[in-house]
Amino acid sequence: MQTNLLIQCSMAFIAAICFGMMLNIPVKAYLPSGLIGCLSWAVYVILYFQLHLGLAMSNMIGAILISVTSMLLARRQKLPMIIYNVPALVNFVPGGQSYRMISNFVLGHNALAMTYFYQVIVIAGALSLGFGIGDLLNAAIFGRRIRGPRPFSQVLLPKKRPPKKG
Repeated sequence: MQTNLLIQCSMAFIAAICFGMMLNIPVKAYLPSGLIGCLSWAVYVILYFQLHLGLAMSNMIGAILISVTSMLLARRQKLPMIIYNVPALVNFVPGGQSYRMISNFVLGHNALAMTYFYQVIVIAGALSLGFGIGDLLNAAIFGRRIRGPRPFSQVLLPKKRPPKKG
């Protein structure tokens, strides 16, 4: 399993860097985005295949790791967080399950297609929940106050400005 994990991590590293190149991220962000993709994929593989934690939980913890490490590197290198998020996330996108779902729907294997549809929904939900939890952790780590929605009166009524002099 160690050799397989090493190969998977190196492929995740290369995939994150190549996707970052496609997105035209700055050159100084190639290596960090690849490392985030590699590290998060290694955590996912260990949690899912060795510890049998489950598909949703493994994806969610991987997304939390991407979110927190992206914020740390974004603050350190003074770049937007999304430069690290998107290339690292490409390894987790359920493209294979989506393809199998559509293929089985077309072939008329609806029960199998629904299984893949369930996997796609679970993975997408776990990733979005993981990024939400990661954002909350970033707010707790860096002391940022999380703002709720504005009151209705502030949305509809314009701010009162003092009259102009002169």
